Amino acid sequence: MMPAAFRALLAIVLLAASLPVRAQLSIEITGAGANRIPIAVADFAGEAGISRAVALVVRADLERSGLFKLIEGGTPLADSAAVNFADWKARGADALVTGSIAPTADGRYEVRFRLHDIPKQGGLGGLAYVMTAQQARTTAHRIADFVYEKLLGEPGVFSTRIAYVVKSGGRFELQVADADGQNAQAALASREPIISPTWSPDGARLAYVSFESKKPVVYVHSLATGARHVVANFKGSNSAPAWSPDGRKLAVVLSKEGGSQLYSVNADGSGLVRLASSSGIDTEPHFSPDGQFIYFTSDRGGSPQVYRIPATGGDAQRVTFEGSYNVTPRLSPNGKSMAYVARNGGRFQLAVMDLATRQVQTLTESDKDESPSFAPNGRMILYASEHGGRGVLAAVSSDGRVKQKLSVQAADVREPAWGPFIRN
Repeated sequence: MMPAAFRALLAIVLLAASLPVRAQLSIEITGAGANRIPIAVADFAGEAGISRAVALVVRADLERSGLFKLIEGGTPLADSAAVNFADWKARGADALVTGSIAPTADGRYEVRFRLHDIPKQGGLGGLAYVMTAQQARTTAHRIADFVYEKLLGEPGVFSTRIAYVVKSGGRFELQVADADGQNAQAALASREPIISPTWSPDGARLAYVSFESKKPVVYVHSLATGARHVVANFKGSNSAPAWSPDGRKLAVVLSKEGGSQLYSVNADGSGLVRLASSSGIDTEPHFSPDGQFIYFTSDRGGSPQVYRIPATGGDAQRVTFEGSYNVTPRLSPNGKSMAYVARNGGRFQLAVMDLATRQVQTLTESDKDESPSFAPNGRMILYASEHGGRGVLAAVSSDGRVKQKLSVQAADVREPAWGPFIRN
């Protein structure tokens, strides 16, 4: 039997073969959780091609999470079929997904699925969706999210999206893809650098910094229409945008008055307010989930450390004290922990701090980590690193056990940002 990591990677490669030619992220699982849930996802009954494709994505999603152990699903099994619980128990499964896909009169498909608890010999629920053939992957991600939440008690993130920057041959592309790296689409292409993409809370817009006018300028970009507008283009540098939780404001870093300082600006570019004054460099702002504070990096104390200030401005409090270099603070969605990059013996590694206890855990063993970004359920952290001399993305669970590497062949990939939950 082929290794689980290879099966998951093969599933992604096979599905990508039917997509338009574009640089897709490939995902390699390099670490898994200690107690994975054994689950079988049977091929769905119905039209063979699309039914198998949906089940394949559900399997790949669950296995990629590192929290499930896939049991062979065997022959197609409809959602309405009787389940032989003893047989599935003998195969080692604790959970089973069955389903069916049938064409509808208007040319679409009805997808039905059920999740079964094998030890308790009962059902855990199911849903029905109507989709087009082009929505097969999206529907499969929604099914995987349902299974994940039922079995783990927290929302899944398979239906979310990620943004990142690909550099290839002197060309920069800001790309948006599904959380599994597929369906990549370019939101912006430029011969000049694009950095610091960040998602609006509703997932409809990206703020980023573009050098297309030969200087750093902050833009807000609508993903639905492609329309964009300038938020900050003042004298000097305009950088490091961060959305407020209500989506109305951005924190930005400007040097228009000398030195890099923190400002607040409305999302339409109006209402600029300076938030702090420092003799050092203040940068990389990030709002706390409750909107009360802005965490940021500053060397005001002599070395780069993490500080926070009230979101309306005021006195800064130092947050990190361990080590001489701690940058890029990013809070978990529940506000209880903070991911950041720490220098350890000359290596720049991803760390996470419990904000209540101040305990710190180093999550990675790499040398050049940067740009951490939490998944919206707080389970995984996406970040940029280097492998073989080029930029790759990687992800690690907040406990350090589940690890993934995401790369694009023959290209640098950097500046990742994990989008919010998509509300239907």
